[in-house]
Amino acid sequence: MSAPVTVPDYAQLDRDHLWHPFTQQQSWGEEEPLVIERGQGSHLFDTAGNRYLDGVSSLWCNVHGHGHAGIDAAVSAQLDKVAHSTMLGLTHPGAAELAARLVEIAPPGLSRVFYSESGSTATEIALKMAFQYQQQRGGQHARRTSFVHLRDSYHGDTIGSVSVGGIDLFHSTYRPLLFQAHQAEPGDAADLERVLARHEEEVAAVIVEPLVQGAAGMLLHPPGYLRAVRELCDSFGVLLICDEVATGFGRTGTMFACEHEDVSPDLLCLAKGLTGGYLPLAATLATERIYDGFLGAAEEFRTFFHGHTYTGNPLACAAALANLDAFEREGTLERLQPKIELLRELLDRVATMSAVSEVRARGLMAGIDLGEHDPALRMGHRVTVEARKRGAIVRPLSDVVVLMPPLSISEEELRSLVAIAVESIEAAVAGAPARARDTLTA
Repeated sequence: MSAPVTVPDYAQLDRDHLWHPFTQQQSWGEEEPLVIERGQGSHLFDTAGNRYLDGVSSLWCNVHGHGHAGIDAAVSAQLDKVAHSTMLGLTHPGAAELAARLVEIAPPGLSRVFYSESGSTATEIALKMAFQYQQQRGGQHARRTSFVHLRDSYHGDTIGSVSVGGIDLFHSTYRPLLFQAHQAEPGDAADLERVLARHEEEVAAVIVEPLVQGAAGMLLHPPGYLRAVRELCDSFGVLLICDEVATGFGRTGTMFACEHEDVSPDLLCLAKGLTGGYLPLAATLATERIYDGFLGAAEEFRTFFHGHTYTGNPLACAAALANLDAFEREGTLERLQPKIELLRELLDRVATMSAVSEVRARGLMAGIDLGEHDPALRMGHRVTVEARKRGAIVRPLSDVVVLMPPLSISEEELRSLVAIAVESIEAAVAGAPARARDTLTA
């Protein structure tokens, strides 16, 4: 007779050994962890079999839902060939084909693809490319050693990307480690022009999140701003880096946010939705002009000396190719438009709630701002806990409740997600300490 199967206590193993990202571990240890075991479509399931709407696309990356047959099959087929092979001195079919397809769908002028594994590394690579490109141009261009970013910007957590980050809560601790960067007001083209004029000869590139600054709490830029940024970069002779890690692959209603204003950057950063939310893969796309700036004889040392072990991983490339196939085969962008309109209508009602300060949305990216409160109150977290009780996973940015579901979410599921958000906000306010509750409903 076989011994009974012992199921590990995953929650206890987590508490004993794990350190979670962007998480105060003391608070984490006081709560019961939600242990996710599997996913299907727009839902995730915990180890007890409870079902939850994935209201944040597993951190903004899932596109076509969990357990997508086409992506599953592509990854499985690649496993029968090779799981990983380096791109240092070698190549493989998936990396080459994916690069060609990314160039095909990217804004015009982008022709070269450099792979990495995350949004942070994609932006780090873009910054290093811009810097080295200016250095190798020589002459007065070699003086272009700094960057311009926007206040409340977020481009990742590696040192370079933090250097162009503008959220003090995340970035101020590391200031002594960072390189020089200049900050401009988001959405204010005149202020960007002043910053560029003041530092005209030293700026290598401007980096922006087009249309929506996600980690800032879904901060929206006014119409025409991105186009104005492109024109200012051209006028001052600096490069434009567009970080579409969050906004790319349909999130704003078009494949890339740059398309809304017909803007082509010099460098484009992609990740998150690149593989449909399946595997870590990022890409930095560059123009031929930048690529040519790195060409030369070996002894000139104009090589871009950067590379990661898992760059262009074959499994991830297979998932990304299947992701692009699904966009075409399933008409993802076309089918998305009615959902965007529905979400807008649903959020118009949310905006009238007394506990809601403002609602900001673009495409299928939304932030429900509960206003400024005592951080100890943790209003955003309270909403998260209440949402789980009602069958949805959401994650706040401080006291901004983010809704960013898979693009494949059905209209019925979308209605349910927003309804749960409304109920959860109401419950969180009702459950707040009495003195705080008065300010929440004022």
